[in-house]
Formats: sequence, structure tokens, C-alpha cells
Amino acid sequence: MLPPPAQASDAMRATVGKFLGIRVGASLLIGVVTHISLESSPASGTRSVIPVAQLDLIGEIRGHGTAAAQFHRGVIDCPAISDQVGTVGSAELRLIFNVSGTSVIEVGELQQGSSIAAHVDVNDMLNKHFAVLGTTGVGKSSGVAYLIDQVIRVRPDLRILILDVHNEYGRSFGNRAQVLNPANIRLPFWLFNFEEIVDVFFGGRPPVDEEVDLLSEVIPLAKAAYAQYVGAAGPDSHVRYTADVPLPYRIADLVSLLDSRMGKLENRSSRMVYHKLITRIETACNDPRYAFMFENANVGGDIMEDVLSSLFRLPMGGVPISVMQLAGFPSEVIDAVVSVICRLAFDLGLWSDGRDPLLVVCEEAHRYISADKTAGFGPTRRAVARIAKEGRKYNVFLGLVTQRPAELDATILSQCSTLFAMRLTNDRDQELLRSAVSDTAANLLSFLPSLGTGEVFAFGEGVSLPSRFRFRQLPAHMIPRSEATGPNGLDIAAPDQSLGAVIQRWRGIARQKAPATEGARTVQTTASPPLQPRALDPDRYKLLKRPLDGTALPGAAASHHVFPK
Repeated sequence: MLPPPAQASDAMRATVGKFLGIRVGASLLIGVVTHISLESSPASGTRSVIPVAQLDLIGEIRGHGTAAAQFHRGVIDCPAISDQVGTVGSAELRLIFNVSGTSVIEVGELQQGSSIAAHVDVNDMLNKHFAVLGTTGVGKSSGVAYLIDQVIRVRPDLRILILDVHNEYGRSFGNRAQVLNPANIRLPFWLFNFEEIVDVFFGGRPPVDEEVDLLSEVIPLAKAAYAQYVGAAGPDSHVRYTADVPLPYRIADLVSLLDSRMGKLENRSSRMVYHKLITRIETACNDPRYAFMFENANVGGDIMEDVLSSLFRLPMGGVPISVMQLAGFPSEVIDAVVSVICRLAFDLGLWSDGRDPLLVVCEEAHRYISADKTAGFGPTRRAVARIAKEGRKYNVFLGLVTQRPAELDATILSQCSTLFAMRLTNDRDQELLRSAVSDTAANLLSFLPSLGTGEVFAFGEGVSLPSRFRFRQLPAHMIPRSEATGPNGLDIAAPDQSLGAVIQRWRGIARQKAPATEGARTVQTTASPPLQPRALDPDRYKLLKRPLDGTALPGAAASHHVFPK
């Protein structure tokens, strides 16, 4: 029980998130205020109102007041009703938060004492993943940028890939980061596994089973045909050509295989399945917005090493951060792009035995790992979940950033053992977060709607104690901001801001070039000699126009035949 408000001095002000001490023998029990209320109590025949604070005990300072005093998590002796409660001074706070080590960083100042720094152990935070949660406008992106800036200072071996949904982080890290977008990245279509390339060909819409079956048959054949041409598959080769193995093939071979099969069919309905699939493939390849995937699609060339080197900074070359700007990709393929990047990140760690540590930071994570299993893209969810569940075994770590934790896959969020909770006003978000926090101070979450901008409650493995602090202020040039609203966008190659120029970029006709970042590696195409695609059957469309009874159409009529609707 605390003194009435009128009698409380500034030193005795107790608010949610502050630490108080209870003297028990030679120890000082440390508790954090999780709830404050006013209760009535009879006194001298009258009823008065007194303030009552609820404490969650989190540890104790043994040998308090002596030179050997140390803080320990957990409590041995519980307090009695008559034990006195008092505030915790700077000396006790320094003892509680006396965190040191080569992997410890300062992330801000404690709310209870601005002279006391809040620390995070980077290794503990990374090894079991972390999440930054908060509604729009609370300083979430600035907090993430500050965390990343400090992390790379104590972990120079770590490479960081940021999936930047709103193109906010392009300028935050200066020459320590390379900025990737559709204009300067190559993600060849053959790096996509079967589910991902099907999603691309069908534009994110539900696929047609018959067409999917055809793709599963001809993609391995196209890979085998290309390997034989370049001499990669000898007579004693044991390479297995499947739709998921990342081996090069050419779109021209894929279409030719489909076309030759279609020419052997007599049934028009079966021919239509082939025709529609060929049309889908050709439409995707000819879409200028998909040039980052299908450029040189009929040339070939194994550029997987260059793509991985550029995407994941191998070798690092003094540029440990890659910022993947997703806002410039067609919305229909963003899920597939995120899926292939996260899958490649995990597989690279797996097959290299974790030689090069990597942190994948997913901004607006609820957009592509939704809690609703019927929404979003299943392979994307599985790729991120695989990093969350198994990534730390191969030095692949995960950082989730979201404004709607309730819409995030709960299984993936539960793998994040360090949580930075900023202001959240939605009841569902608070409830989910409360279920994810196992610490004794989880009751602090009831105060989330009242946090100020930049304030955060931190829980879990990366912090010594559940604590409330404010992130350090970033320099103005490092504050993340959307390039669409910034005074000087990255798109310096297209200064023309007229409506016509906007439409050209919208259609993907005018591909913009981002400025080169110091240390960034340019992906070079090491293609094999170009192959001329096999000529398509000139009677292909005549076959489609043939009536079901097999009778030939008159020549004049055949050229103007229209399929019935």
C-alpha cells in the first residue's frame, strides 16, 4: 500500500512498469508495478480512498547494502503483509541491469531512471528470434533501424536481409547497405520451386489442376533438355531433374514441349488445356513487370551463385545489409518472391552448415504469414515457419515486425523468444501477445495502449528483466521513411514526375535504375551460347479450330473461326 497521492513525493511516484523494493531479511525483493487502483478502506469511523499497487515479484538483491550484493532472478522468501514497500534507487537499478558482455548493446533508457541504460544481449535475442510489435505511428520502424544498427556493431560476422514492404529503409544505413528492387535484381524463374512458379503463372489465382499436372511433367523434361545441351548431364550423370530442384531451363523449351504434345492430340477439349497453359506462360514472360524473373528466359545460363552472392552478401565486402524493396514488385508475385527468398536463405544455411550467419527481418509480417490458413500463400508461410522452427540450428535467424500480431501465424510468433511490445490498442492483439509472454511480468501488457511514441516493453531471452524503456533517438538521416513521400526519392533516373511518366513506370515499361550503393555487387549473367527456340507448329491454332467430329474446315472459314463462348 502506498501513501495517498496528496502525500506522495516525486521519489515515491509509482506507475505501471516501475520497480519497487520489499525488504525481507538481508534481501531486497524486486517487483514491477503491473496494476494501480483506488480502493476504499475504513479509517477512524469514516471511509477513505487509498491507492493500491499490484506487484509481480521478479527477483531479489541478496546481501543488499553490502559490497557483495548481487541480483538474482526468482524469489526465495516471499514477503509478509507487514513488510514495507519502497522505491528502488539508481544504485539498485544499476545492480539489476548490470549487463555486460561482448554481445550486449544499449537500446535506450529505462522509464524509471533516464540515467540507467536498457541493454539487450544480441546473441540471446538472435538465437531464439525476436519480434517488434506495435501499431502504426509508434516509432516501430525507427526502433527496428536502431536495433539493426547496433546489432551489426557487435556482430560484424552477421549479414542482414530486410524485407522492406514500404521501401522505408533504403537510406537508413548509408553505405553499409545495398538496396535491391526489380530494377537491379535478378531472380530467374528457375530458382522458384514448383508451387512458386505455378503461383506466378496463375497470377496468384487458384490454379487449374489439369494445367498444373502438365507443368509438373514438362518442367523436369525442360531441365534435362537444357542440361544435355550444355553438357552438364553426361551418360553417367546421376542428377535428378524434378520441378523443385533449382536447375536452369529455358521457357522456349518448356513451350515447345507443350506445343509438341498438343499437336498429337485429337480431342479439342484436351488441346484447349495445353493452349491455355501456353498462353499463361507467354503472358507472364512478356509482362515487362516480370522482367526481373524472365529476362533472358530463352537464353539460359546458371547464375545461381551470383544471385545468392548479391542477395545474401557473400562475400560481405563491408556491406552487411541487403534491403529488399518489395513495393516495386507486382502485387501478384510478392508472396512468391518472399517465399523464394526465405526458402533460399534457409537452404543456404542448411547446405553451408551455418557457415555465414544471416538475420532475415520481415517487415509487415502479417501480410505474408497470416494466421488465416486460407489467406495468403502457403509456401511463404512454410518458408518463414521453417526459419522460425529450425533456422537457429544453421545460423539463420528471424526478426518479425508487425502492427497486427493477432493476424500473424501464432505458431511462428511463439518461436520468437524476445518481444518488443510498443503501443497496441486492439484487444485481439493484446490478448495474443499476453498468451505469448510467459514471464511473470506479463500483466504489464495491460498498459500497452498508454505507451508513448518510442516507448516499449521488452520481454524474454534478450533482456535481463521485463522492462519499460524508450528507444534511443536516431539521427535524422537514419530515420526510416517511405520513399514515395520523401523529398528525394531513390528514383533519380526518372526525374519526370508527370502523369505520363508515372503511368509508364506503373506499366513497367520504364524500368528505373536505383543508384549504385558502395560495395554492392552487380549480378552478372554468365549465360551459355544463346539457343534459338524451336519453331512452334504453324498448324497449332488450326488444330485448336478443328471440330470435335474431326472433319476439316474450309480454308477460308478456318482462318476466321471463333470459339463458341
